[in-house]
Amino acid sequence: MTNVLMIEDDLELAEILTEYLEQFDITITIADDPYLGLSTLDTKKFDLVILDLTLPGLDGLEVCKEIRKRHTIPIIISSARTDITDKVTALENGADDYLPKPYNPRELQARIMSLLRRQKGVVPTEQSVQKTKDLILNEDQMIILLHGKELHLTAAEYGILGYLMKKEGGVVSREELIYNIEAISEETTNKSIDVIIGRIRQKLGENPKEPTYIHAVRGVGYKFLQ
Repeated sequence: MTNVLMIEDDLELAEILTEYLEQFDITITIADDPYLGLSTLDTKKFDLVILDLTLPGLDGLEVCKEIRKRHTIPIIISSARTDITDKVTALENGADDYLPKPYNPRELQARIMSLLRRQKGVVPTEQSVQKTKDLILNEDQMIILLHGKELHLTAAEYGILGYLMKKEGGVVSREELIYNIEAISEETTNKSIDVIIGRIRQKLGENPKEPTYIHAVRGVGYKFLQ
């Protein structure tokens, strides 16, 4: 059984989706208020969050940011907003996927299951543990440690950082990241990869203008150095 929190103020839509997803063993808990959604997420265990952006009292982008501060749970944005800026901002704030309304409920179900599958196996296993000067990649536990402390990464962030570490200084294109990391959809844009890289750099505590770990290669992509 998959437990999903849906933060959505359109109750009619939420109930339609709830009824549809039940046949796939997906249980939906509906929160029509953003503050209720945040408190519910803090008190109960969920596998994934579906988040609308147009909410009463608190914009969905702020809700997304608050969720990511507290949890590494996958977030799918479900929104009628069509501005590309909203999509980029949502990814910058930690969203894992963006599904524009209106959409077929079948597509939502497929994206939920795809995202959960990716989270279970992000980087192809060649060796269980890989170490650099400051970082340790443990693929058995699916964690990355910085100076001995676990980094709180989303599935996409873990996938990208782990992939770059395993390339050991080799240059990796954005396209290579998109097509080789299971936590990233093939529909992901190069700009979205840059956004995720930016989030990883923040968690590593590095200055993108003078990077310690992830270095940009102009016109190509990125490489990891230690």
